[in-house]
Amino acid sequence: MPYPEIRPRRLRRNAAVRRLVSETRLDPAELVVPMFVKEGLTEPRAIASLPGVLQHSRDSLRKAAVEAVQAGVGGIMLFGVPATRDETGSGGVDPAGVLNTAIRDVVAEVGDSTVVMSDLCLDEFTSHGHCGLLTPDGGVDNDATLAAYADMAVAQAAAGVHVVGPSGMMDGQVGVVRKALDAAGHRDVSVLAYAVKYASAFYGPFRDAVESALEGDRRTYQQDPANLRESLREVELDVAEGADMVMVKPALPYLDVVSAVRAAVNVPVAAYQVSGEYAMVEAAAANGWIDRERVMLETLTSIGRAGAQIILTYWAVEAAQLLRERY
Repeated sequence: MPYPEIRPRRLRRNAAVRRLVSETRLDPAELVVPMFVKEGLTEPRAIASLPGVLQHSRDSLRKAAVEAVQAGVGGIMLFGVPATRDETGSGGVDPAGVLNTAIRDVVAEVGDSTVVMSDLCLDEFTSHGHCGLLTPDGGVDNDATLAAYADMAVAQAAAGVHVVGPSGMMDGQVGVVRKALDAAGHRDVSVLAYAVKYASAFYGPFRDAVESALEGDRRTYQQDPANLRESLREVELDVAEGADMVMVKPALPYLDVVSAVRAAVNVPVAAYQVSGEYAMVEAAAANGWIDRERVMLETLTSIGRAGAQIILTYWAVEAAQLLRERY
């Protein structure tokens, strides 16, 4: 008896059928919105290279955090932009520094209704713009930097953060941060390890957002875009050191890496859709070359399909609102 005619298009006949058989379904709770707060601002300030993204004042940050919670996003990742910087990035440790103050503000505003995360790195606070402390010859001192990260982690935890995100790509950073948190009594604070962070050309608009002072590059500590096996080694080390979650950054150019990491670990996998990914879509949409909303959701779906269950994206609030309307 011959087989019946096979017609895969039956499962694409209308929106209801397509929705029913969808293999990857985005949920607002999977989205995390990065937010920037600048010390001394009284009103939010637009970032020219990131259309729609703001440097917040303390007041506008609190309001934006409430809006994010109302949209249903899973988390908020905070970045601080200090008024002054120094060689050691001391503002990152200062309890009264812009980032630690922002953590307290947001936690006081939204409590446990979303996950409050904070970037744990020195680059926003150092006058040289590197992610670590420098040696006399200008190199990044890995072990001295670890001590600073430990202090930053404790300061952020004391401010009330739920998750710290060590992002400097120093060897041993996760283990040092975990031990420091535990020793200070912050055992419930989670560590989202930037386990795979490439020396990417897609970070340009972010550096505008944090007013980076960097001269040169970060290729001695961020990863070579050509390498995958090295990334899996980094992930393995971070999980062994106590990472509760691991992240791949950037996302779209590295979907193969996201997939490989997902297959390699049994902890949650995040991916960061970085500023350059966001900005190039916004620029193309502004020129009328693409359908902005469709491309937004298509890119986020592709990141989820690759294996990320947590997605950091500047579209998080808008995408969450769209998803709630559609589903």
